[in-house]
Amino acid sequence: MKVFRGLSHSIPDRPCALTIGNFDGVHLGHQALLAQVRQAANRLNASASVMTFEPHPREFFAMRVGHADKAPTRISNLRDNMNAMALAGMDNIIVEHFNATFANQSPHDFIEKVLVRGLRVKWLMVGEDFCFGAKRAGNVKMLQEAGQQYGFEVVTLPTVTSSGKRISSSSVREALAVGDFKTSFALIGHPFTISGRVVHGQKLGRTIGFPTLNLRFAHQRPAVHGVFVVQVHGLNEQPMPAVASLGVRPTVEDAGRVLLETHVFDYNESCYGKLVQVEFLQKIRDEQKFPDMASMTAAIHQDAETARAYFRQHGISTIPLRGNRSKSATDRI
Repeated sequence: MKVFRGLSHSIPDRPCALTIGNFDGVHLGHQALLAQVRQAANRLNASASVMTFEPHPREFFAMRVGHADKAPTRISNLRDNMNAMALAGMDNIIVEHFNATFANQSPHDFIEKVLVRGLRVKWLMVGEDFCFGAKRAGNVKMLQEAGQQYGFEVVTLPTVTSSGKRISSSSVREALAVGDFKTSFALIGHPFTISGRVVHGQKLGRTIGFPTLNLRFAHQRPAVHGVFVVQVHGLNEQPMPAVASLGVRPTVEDAGRVLLETHVFDYNESCYGKLVQVEFLQKIRDEQKFPDMASMTAAIHQDAETARAYFRQHGISTIPLRGNRSKSATDRI
C-alpha cells in the first residue's frame, strides 16, 4: 500500500476507485464501504484508494475558534486507521493536511483539481450526507453532475446498522468513553487496541516498582481515558497481562501531554523501539490527581491487584485482533 501526504508533490500512478472521509476507528460501516471500493477497483482495473484528513476537520474548526474541548475525541491514531485500511485491501491512502487553504477551496476546485486532475477518479463512493468545499457548499448531487461531465461514477452508501442502530464513529466514541468494550467490539468488529512504538519516559514507574512501556498518543483528546486492565501484543508469541493508564498524568506532570503507560506483569526486558499493540479489556477507574506520591503509589498497587484478579478469573483473552500489522502502511508513520 502506498501513502501520499497530500497531492502537492506526487499523484497515484493510475486511475482510482475512491472514497473520502475521516475513518476514525474504521468501524463496521467503514469496512462495508471499503469492501465496495475494493470491488469497484477490481472491476475497473483501478487502484482502491482512500482520501482522509489530518487533522480531523471538526478538530481544525474547533481549534480555530479557541474551543479545543469541542473537537471530537480520537478513537484511533493514524497508524491504526491506516493499518485497518490496508487490511481492507486499499492500494493508496491520501492523507490531506486539512488547513485553511484546503477548507476554503470551492467545490468546483475540489472536483477539478483534486478528484479529476489529481486522482483521476473513475468511481467515487461517499455517504448519503457527504458535503465538501468552502462552507460545505458541495453535496452529492453536485458530485453526480460532475461525474457526468468528467466521466466518473458516483455511488452513495446507505447507513450501516447493527441491531437497528446506526454504526458511526460517534457511537464508538460513546461506548469507549464509559469503558464499554463489549459495545465497541460490536461496532468495530474486533477488540479495541492502540498501537505504537515504545518510547522513553520519565522512568518514574521503576522507582516505585512499576516500570512501564510508554506509547505517545498524538492527539490531546483520546476517546478512552483512565486506568484499565489490558494485555500487550508484540513482546512475546502470546499476549501478556498488564495494567495501563491513558491520560495526562495530573499528579506528576502538568504539561497536558497524553501518554499511554503500561505495566506488564512479571516482565522486565528492554523493549524501546518495539511496535506493540495494547488491547483494552476492562476499565478500572478514571484518572485522578493525588495529593502526594505515597497516595498515588498506593492506588497503583490497588489497580495492579485489580488487574491481576481479572486475569486470575478470565485468563488471557484469545479473541483475534484486527489482523497482522501491515508494514507497508505502518512503517510510514
